[in-house]
Amino acid sequence: MTKRIARFGEWPSPVGTGTITAGSVRLDSVAIDGKRVCWLEGRPSEGGRYVLVCREESGEVRDLTPSPFNVRTRVHEYGGGSFLVHAGRTWFTNDADQRLYGQDGGEAPVALTVEGPHRYADMALDARRARLVCVRESHPADGSEPVNALVAVPLAGGDASVLHGGHDFYSSPSLSPDGEWLAWMTWDHPNMPWDESTVWRARISADGSLGPATRVAGGDGVSVYQPGWSPDGELHFVCDRNGWWNLYRWRDGSVEPVHETRAEFAHPQWQLGTATWSFDRAGNIVCTCREAGRWRLLRIDPAGSVERPSCCAHLESIEDLAVQGDTCVLLGGAPDMPASVVAVDLARDRAAILRQSFPVALDSGHISIPRPMDFPTGEGESAHAFFYPPANADYEAPEGEAPPLIVVSHGGPTGATSTSLDLRIQYWTSRGFAVLDVDYRGSTGYGRAYRDRLAGAWGLADVEDCVNGALHLAAEGRVDRERLAIRGGSAGGFTTLCALVFHDVFRAGASYYGISDLEALARDTHKFESRYLDRLIGPWPEAAGRYRERSPLHFPERLSCPVIFFQGLEDKVVPPNQAELMVEALRDRGVPVAYLAFEGEQHGFRRAETIRTTLDTELGFYGRVFGFRPAGDLPDLDIENL
Repeated sequence: MTKRIARFGEWPSPVGTGTITAGSVRLDSVAIDGKRVCWLEGRPSEGGRYVLVCREESGEVRDLTPSPFNVRTRVHEYGGGSFLVHAGRTWFTNDADQRLYGQDGGEAPVALTVEGPHRYADMALDARRARLVCVRESHPADGSEPVNALVAVPLAGGDASVLHGGHDFYSSPSLSPDGEWLAWMTWDHPNMPWDESTVWRARISADGSLGPATRVAGGDGVSVYQPGWSPDGELHFVCDRNGWWNLYRWRDGSVEPVHETRAEFAHPQWQLGTATWSFDRAGNIVCTCREAGRWRLLRIDPAGSVERPSCCAHLESIEDLAVQGDTCVLLGGAPDMPASVVAVDLARDRAAILRQSFPVALDSGHISIPRPMDFPTGEGESAHAFFYPPANADYEAPEGEAPPLIVVSHGGPTGATSTSLDLRIQYWTSRGFAVLDVDYRGSTGYGRAYRDRLAGAWGLADVEDCVNGALHLAAEGRVDRERLAIRGGSAGGFTTLCALVFHDVFRAGASYYGISDLEALARDTHKFESRYLDRLIGPWPEAAGRYRERSPLHFPERLSCPVIFFQGLEDKVVPPNQAELMVEALRDRGVPVAYLAFEGEQHGFRRAETIRTTLDTELGFYGRVFGFRPAGDLPDLDIENL
């Protein structure tokens, strides 16, 4: 079929915002309970409510948690580890009151904890003692820093008892198979869990309290992740003492490697409850690791040999994993497959998709497949990214025209991008935009040294990589040098604003709940991130000058290109004043600026209407700035000073 000719950016696309939100869900946290598989669904159509869903052995899929319950914890503000299932019973944290609830089968949930200033997450079942062991975060009435501890909550309900306290943060409680030992993780200010953290273990006493705790691994600049036990009671965990997050075990009083390789077997622990490894029926470790920016599923036998199940060879993104017997359930995706709940029959090497985050009804010609790209950047180093060229089965651009480019700066900043099929990227590429998704220095998945490149250099190295990636593509003629844009959310919004303020490369930008004032962030943020900037920028307030030098808010005179801001008015991580002060400064200087604020939205937009409005408005914004007419009916947009 002969393609029609239209300018880049003006192509009609089958990927509309209605397509993105209709039937779409945010998948999170998989679990296995006997013959049934469970997972969380965040539903934009229900205002972002998280529902615990179960697939029975018969194939029936049903909701376990009824409305209005919202299965979400706010421990560390980012949550995670919000539910546990076992033998037909469910325990979960409800978003509205942060109390723990128990639920038998299809009966109504019953509160286990009293009302109060407490949040609960990351549960482990202590069946012998009829209790849950979990992380509790207590918020004092005087507004002082929350207190974290490991606590035990009776399954029958009642007051929680503290098992261990004294550290700033706790996660990952795990009981040994015989119920005699408990392992867990801690870290303390000013560290984040990926900077320095520790695995502990202690024997459980007859009265249910813990005996003396022994440090197993971590500390002294070493990061650990996901302590857990083998079927025969050996403690395993992930540790980066060799420069990579690899698998280790505690044997005969010492730490020894299970499998050392130049790959990462951990995620940065922004959320609790994630897993990258477990044991199957035969005693093999079923695990996932990230190598060269892509995830893969492995099985390591007791002798140390490694195989890769062929049924999952196409997967490039794996966010969570659970194993029971010969079944592995994971949350995975690929460039032509959205994030999905996938069940793997390990014995037969077969995989089946149980649930996709959205239905895929696209012709392959409308899907842009990411191409890995390394490019030169500052200090003679290289940075990593994935390049998405424009893709539309029905249209092509006039000969000689290069596409506009949108550079995407991921959040975190300690995080990484994903190559799972994302309609929010295909929204742009199917309209004729190129997209560069940057894993700038400081991103995870490339080893400790690459992750540490951002130490003291946030707002510099990440920005430099986004700028150099765009210039690299422009120099090769793959994108239009005069139509470069950058967008990002949260920390990615900070990188976006820094790139616009401190470099004259991009011609437009979009900040989603982005940081503009580092000093305000250091003063006002929540406990989990309250010392994060010590490592990324410098200790506060000793390095106050550096905070000011890197805050876009203080240099509006250096920004001359149009910017659009999107902000949730209930955002506690990056409060609305971060956007509003920047908008006011640009407005006063006569810089073209637009600002959209959304009632009821927090950090990260969850409502369908918000998602539709922001994407369509951003498209219209680029059309106005770059001088093309996007196809479709887009919202009216007031760009001040344009």
